[in-house]
Amino acid sequence: MTIKLNQIKDNPGARVKKKLLGRGIGSGLGKTSGRGGKGQTARSGVALNGFEGGQNPIYRRLPKRGFVNIHAQSMYELTFKKLNVLIKAKKIDPSKPIDREALISSGAMKKWYEGISLISTGKLEQKVNVEVTRASASAKEAVEKLGGSVKFA
Repeated sequence: MTIKLNQIKDNPGARVKKKLLGRGIGSGLGKTSGRGGKGQTARSGVALNGFEGGQNPIYRRLPKRGFVNIHAQSMYELTFKKLNVLIKAKKIDPSKPIDREALISSGAMKKWYEGISLISTGKLEQKVNVEVTRASASAKEAVEKLGGSVKFA
C-alpha cells in the first residue's frame, strides 16, 4: 500500500486546539475568561500569599527559630569504607600521605569542600597516613592501632 500526499495526517492528539476565551456563556470561559470577578485577584501580579487583610501576618507574629552558622565549613566525610574502596581501586597509594590533594586527584572529593573529617565507619584494612581537618576519637585510635598516623592540617 502506498502513501499519498493527500492522505497524510497527524496522530490523534498531536495538535491540541488553543482554549478560546471570552466567547460567550455557553463556552464556560466567557465574560471574565476564567479569571473570576473584579478586584485584586482579577489583575495580573497579584501578591496575596501571606496577606491577611491588614493584620500582622503569621510569619511575622511567630518567632524565628534556630540560626545558620555563617562560619560553618563544608566538610568531606572520609570514612574507612571509602578509604578501603579507593585503595583497592588503586586510586590512592596507601604508602603516601592521604591529604586534600590526593583525594581531589583521585576523584573522591570535590574541590569546593573546605575540610576533611575522618569518621570510623567500617573497618580500616591497611596502614595509612592521613592529613585531615578533624577526626573522631575512634577513627584516630583505629588508624594508630594499625601503625598509621593522623595529622591535623
